[in-house]
Amino acid sequence: MKIFLDSADIGEINALFDTGFIDGVTTNPSLIAKSGRDILDTIAEICGLVEGPVSAEVTATDFDTMLTEGRKLAAIAPNVTVKVPLTRDGLMTCRALTDAGTDVNVTLCFTAGQALLAAKAGAKFISPFVGRLDDIGQDGMGLIEEICSIYANYDFDTEVLVASVRSTSHVVDAALMGADVVTLPPKILTALYKHPLTDSGLDAFLKDWQATGQSIL
Repeated sequence: MKIFLDSADIGEINALFDTGFIDGVTTNPSLIAKSGRDILDTIAEICGLVEGPVSAEVTATDFDTMLTEGRKLAAIAPNVTVKVPLTRDGLMTCRALTDAGTDVNVTLCFTAGQALLAAKAGAKFISPFVGRLDDIGQDGMGLIEEICSIYANYDFDTEVLVASVRSTSHVVDAALMGADVVTLPPKILTALYKHPLTDSGLDAFLKDWQATGQSIL
């Protein structure tokens, strides 16, 4: 399963990309606004840091303007994936960009039916928002299971990109269900490799090692 970083903060991306397990980056208008930077400059800089897909989202809501914005974003770098919302016009934009050879991430997916339409429109990625479904008492990970099953039934090439991840359990469940990608905020990515028993075990090993008076170097 691929791991994307959900961030538009260049400092965060730099720090975590050096770990070697970041396969791509996702951004959205809210993250760009939080960064306080120009969207085109930010996406260009991220693309220079990351070899994998970098999702850059359109902000228009009508087909013609979305398509124009999508083409402009795609021209920034070869690894830009244009992100569009799961609306009628968004799906039309997805088809037009896909037919022109541009990868598209269809976002704000909340039902399996929506995911089916995105695959039919040729999306490279579908982004179901599991945390937001959990927030309203629905089963976010149940949606991932449904989408993975439907895509497997028909051999769709669209990759399931689990978004709105709120916990490490979401990550593990996504992997068990066969999701292709998870996109994680930095705090969830960091939490994946942290555990109190790891810390206490390491402390015990180091204490015993220091008592030997030895040095490997």
